[in-house]
Amino acid sequence: MIVLNVTYKCKPGMREAFLDAIKAEGLDAASRAEEGNCKYDYYFAADCPDELFLLEHWRDAEAVAIHNEMPHLKRLGELKKDFVDETDLKKYTV
Repeated sequence: MIVLNVTYKCKPGMREAFLDAIKAEGLDAASRAEEGNCKYDYYFAADCPDELFLLEHWRDAEAVAIHNEMPHLKRLGELKKDFVDETDLKKYTV
């Protein structure tokens, strides 16, 4: 299994708007529906009002590679331009 921990450091005051945009376009649901996805959930950081955390679990590296080519992931990259200053990604194989 591949675990991805993604921390989005949003522009000040934009965390909720970013998550709302993701949900409004169904980007989270599209990722959850992909073959090989086991978990895809967003969380608010309790002590960092501008951070949004995404926890992803994927069956294997192939599923991640396919996910990385999906149109909804490319759209997420476009949304980030409006809402996110920095993205930190950590990848683990378990």
